[in-house]
Amino acid sequence: MSKNASLKRSLSLPLVALYGLGNILGAGIYVLVGKVAGFAGTSTTLAFIIAMITAAFTAFSYMELAGRYPVSASASVYLHKAFGKRWLSVLVGLAMTAGGIASAAALAQGFAGYLNSFISIPIPMASVGLIIILGAIAVKGVGESAIMAAVFTVIEVLGLTMIIWFGRGALGSVDTSTIFAIDPAVGAGGLIAGSFLAFYAFIGFEDMVNVAEEAKNPRRTMPLAILFALLASTGLYLLVAIISTTVISPAELAGSKAPLTLVFERSGGTSTGILSLIGMIATVNGVIVQIIMGSRVLYGLSKQGWLTRKLGVIHPKHKTPTRATMLVVSAMILGTLLLPLVSLAQATSLLVLGIFTLVNASLVIIKRRTKKHSGSITIPSFVPYLGTVLCIATISYQIYTWL
Repeated sequence: MSKNASLKRSLSLPLVALYGLGNILGAGIYVLVGKVAGFAGTSTTLAFIIAMITAAFTAFSYMELAGRYPVSASASVYLHKAFGKRWLSVLVGLAMTAGGIASAAALAQGFAGYLNSFISIPIPMASVGLIIILGAIAVKGVGESAIMAAVFTVIEVLGLTMIIWFGRGALGSVDTSTIFAIDPAVGAGGLIAGSFLAFYAFIGFEDMVNVAEEAKNPRRTMPLAILFALLASTGLYLLVAIISTTVISPAELAGSKAPLTLVFERSGGTSTGILSLIGMIATVNGVIVQIIMGSRVLYGLSKQGWLTRKLGVIHPKHKTPTRATMLVVSAMILGTLLLPLVSLAQATSLLVLGIFTLVNASLVIIKRRTKKHSGSITIPSFVPYLGTVLCIATISYQIYTWL
């Protein structure tokens, strides 16, 4: 192991964009569309729209910050540049890692649900086995991991495209006025709860910026990759959400362990096993990305001197932070064994929203101090302000509903 080695720059713009898009799609549509429908009812599409708007403002903030500071442990570094408080940067870095751990644990359970469409196997056994295998791949190298994620992303998009194609008839019969109406059976509370959970579907660009030190030309690559991933995921999500809640009742959708397989079947698809297989691939993609993200955050904090140097050790052959990866994988195994899927997703949303609040606030301060920078994108000043307000409002309302 080497303490002075640097990460290998092997990721192009397409790889980074597909890496982030795959994580976003795997987390949101393939696993949680049914759970969101359970809260929001016929307002499921509106819940995704609200979540998307909240996430979009933060995505724009990340685009500028990633161009300004293309480093690992991104959010922690942004906060340090803005507030200069080491303890706050460390706390946010650890929160990001915890969010990634909870997310991967949830996705591993989603993988097990789709796997049971083919073979009956205990959920804990399938979840833990997946995490161990993907942890080994992540140790092997980020290039291999990112290429695998890119291939899986193409397959994920293909699966969603199949659903949109077979369900296109439902799109023509939708009353567009109902998309923006609140389901009276769940009320505003159900809509907000669904939006909070749907927000989990849009996390991913904060994972992308943590591979900045492994990207080629990161000041240009990172902002463009974030923009592409946000636009592509939004379009696919809205179409699939509309089709899903049109062809299947929200209650039935919520009760399915493989929701999109059910949607595909009801839309006229015959080879439903294909969708279950793609659902498995989607969750695999999400887990591998979270393993990479969590380990890079710990590596970045160590490199800054904010955590033990042992977590900053790089494997001399694979050029990956092996110890940080092993720690993250171990925590993911504990998470998937101890907590149910919805609780893991809600915990992830809460942690990420808190981080997004601070990231937006960081950009507000940084833009006041430094007008000129070497990044490739500069966003309007109102964006981080509004991003901060939206994140705080979402957190506050969700906490209120829990009390």
